Amino acid sequence: MAQTNSYGQSSNGVADESPNMLVYRKMEDIIARMQDEKNGIPIRTVKSFLSKIPSVFSGSDIVQWMIKNLDIEDQVEALHLGTLMSAHGYFFPISDHVLTLKDDGTFYRFQTPYFWPSNCWEPENTDYAVYLCKRTMQNKARLELADYEAESLARLQRAFARKWEFIFMQAEAQAKVDKKRDKIERKILDSQERAFWDVHRPVPGCVNTTEADIKKSSRMKQPHKTRKSVYGLQNDVRSHSPTHASTPELKEPTEEELQEQIQYWQAQLDRHRLKMSKVAESLLSYTEQYIEYDPFLTSPETSNPWISDDNTLWELEASKEPVQQRVRRWGFGCNEVLKDPVGRDQFLKFLESEFSSENLWFWLAVQELKKQPIRKVPNQVQEIWDEFLAPGAPSAINLDSKSYDKTMQNVKDPGRYTFEDAQEHIYKLMKSDSYSRFIRSSAYQELLQAKKKVKFHKRLETTI
Repeated sequence: MAQTNSYGQSSNGVADESPNMLVYRKMEDIIARMQDEKNGIPIRTVKSFLSKIPSVFSGSDIVQWMIKNLDIEDQVEALHLGTLMSAHGYFFPISDHVLTLKDDGTFYRFQTPYFWPSNCWEPENTDYAVYLCKRTMQNKARLELADYEAESLARLQRAFARKWEFIFMQAEAQAKVDKKRDKIERKILDSQERAFWDVHRPVPGCVNTTEADIKKSSRMKQPHKTRKSVYGLQNDVRSHSPTHASTPELKEPTEEELQEQIQYWQAQLDRHRLKMSKVAESLLSYTEQYIEYDPFLTSPETSNPWISDDNTLWELEASKEPVQQRVRRWGFGCNEVLKDPVGRDQFLKFLESEFSSENLWFWLAVQELKKQPIRKVPNQVQEIWDEFLAPGAPSAINLDSKSYDKTMQNVKDPGRYTFEDAQEHIYKLMKSDSYSRFIRSSAYQELLQAKKKVKFHKRLETTI
């Protein structure tokens, strides 16, 4: 049996694969069999109105192939296995961003091995910005940005404002290369690239398979693996792992081996430090955004309560009057809406209009639970469970299976943080989905414009 050293390598110099990497390999073996020319899934080109759809197969083809070739008797089991493989990006629907398997005529396409998860991709936000920016340059209906992608692009443009020109140039160069390709080849590559980002930046509310510990455990076994980047924006290439002689399990490490380990971890520390320029940029950006809300930096219309005895500013903040400055602040982020009582009321009205107010009610109930005396906690936990999570609950919320199972276990031993995982999941749903629509809604825009008009009329009256 091969021995391993402190870097997770076997004595013959080959890194051991993590259990999750073995799962990848098993799925890829199935995909290889699916793509076999003789016994695999038939891949065809389908005519659709005035165009052709190349290299596709249907969802029912996948299910039938699995039942026939994988000794699966239950159709539900075949669908479950297919959905897992689709969620990891091994094949994907060509007309949908939701990576799941349907047992019908929905068309699917295989992912290129270049984008398989076993390559341990770790794309950065700059890579995603290049991809979205490139999509806006291509005037094709199938390449139009979805709402959540448009919001991500706007957010990334604000975050990378200082180097957006460089990102735009990268996207432009990629778009020019794509235009030189054959039309059918370009259509296939576009869909495969889109599917890659559907795995790593999924639709809000969908399972993100990259959030699991699969890559982490892989990096533990291979800590010196080179960091990949989709578009070449990253220059962060990790140092090569030091080589070691085979060391018995109980043998003390030599001085040379210790020095190599020290050098490696020093390199890790250096790479994960933030440059002072980046910290300064972030601090300046935050200061510029909130400068008008700091009475020491921007004189308020009333006097500064910190240096005077006038409490008018604090009274305005405690009032239920959504003044223009207050309403504008809600647009900074979901947290700004939730911590402002008036913002919560307006957000709740919007959610009620969309029949999803139970998410906010649940979030508020969990916040209240954290403030309760310990003697009241068990009853409060049971009430929240019965109202929002129990089977047939009157205000049922939508949780992923992992959060639900963990919460169900926590309820058996109730505490103030029993619903922590569930609350975090619901917060992410509201932040990525409901909050974005609230900020774009006519109700918020009208409220914002109405307050601007009131302010303008007051100034006009003062002038006259």
